[in-house]
Amino acid sequence: MAAGRWAAAAVVMVVAALVAGGGCATSTTATEGTQEVDQGYVAGDGSLVQLAPADRGQPVELAGQLLTGQAVDVTDWRGEVVVLNTWFAACGPCRQEAPDLAAISAETAPEGVQFLGINTRDGTAQAIAFEEQYEVPYPSVMDRDGQAVLGLRGALPPTATPTTLVLDRQGRVSARFLGQIDPGLLREVIAQVLGEPV
Repeated sequence: MAAGRWAAAAVVMVVAALVAGGGCATSTTATEGTQEVDQGYVAGDGSLVQLAPADRGQPVELAGQLLTGQAVDVTDWRGEVVVLNTWFAACGPCRQEAPDLAAISAETAPEGVQFLGINTRDGTAQAIAFEEQYEVPYPSVMDRDGQAVLGLRGALPPTATPTTLVLDRQGRVSARFLGQIDPGLLREVIAQVLGEPV
């Protein structure tokens, strides 16, 4: 019975319109061989999609350079729940959710939950200023070339900024928030994944 419920919910469990913000990602269109960049924003819809353990894809492979210049590789965090969040400083929903992400990171750190930001656009100085302004306690990887986000392709790829992914202890994507997070829901999802059998 539980397996049946999971199977029904696994394909898509959407909680839409729970947040007013949404998300922003630069849109790109091509016209007669000419690429037009930065023509607007694609809004995230504030949805949450969760996958049952049996329906999750391969573990995420993501490595890069932090704002501090140090290397990071999420494979080093296998066995821990990991939260990944794409952002850039000029993104309104990113600014709105930053205090909630900082608080949830601090709350869940004693349980071994690892947070990692993925900055998709800014220079180092601008990104560091953002993190200082919002007192972000976790590191971020610089990803202006899109290589880190490229490593997140799979069942639930990020399609807007911000996007927040929750990885299970095996490194597989278990949930995706598309657009600004609902902090209560993110806490619930993290608790669910923490409670899964190892």
